Amino acid sequence: MAIRKAYSIGFTKHSAEQFFGTLKDAGIKQLIDIRLNNVSQLAGFTKQNDLRYFLDAICGVSYKHEPLLAPTKEILDDYKKRHSSWQSYEVSFLKLMADRHIENKIPRSIFDLPTVMLCSEPIAEKCHRRLVLEYLRGKWADFEITHL
Repeated sequence: MAIRKAYSIGFTKHSAEQFFGTLKDAGIKQLIDIRLNNVSQLAGFTKQNDLRYFLDAICGVSYKHEPLLAPTKEILDDYKKRHSSWQSYEVSFLKLMADRHIENKIPRSIFDLPTVMLCSEPIAEKCHRRLVLEYLRGKWADFEITHL
């Protein structure tokens, strides 16, 4: 079985030039948007419809929004607004992914092409995109993760 490559990227603290350049340099062909809210004005150049257009026009990358891989509003609010710990967030989000059985609902074939998971956090250390990819790797064990 061939090892697939999975990537993650955040857009915060990156210019559009840096963001799209990074995707092109990595050879990304597909972006999976795993944000709960991808239409906020705060998303800048990554607002859903704008991002879909820019990805295709600049990089030839396809776009898909996958809310199944996003935290619930309650989990996100607990962390962001009520300032719960990152450890608490991780526990809640990992339980959510297990309860959702994402490994059975997301096809492994999404990683047949160079695919990147998108969220807003500038680094993956404290972002759910890292948790999603690590969870799936733990279930499937046939891909490596690179955080762009």
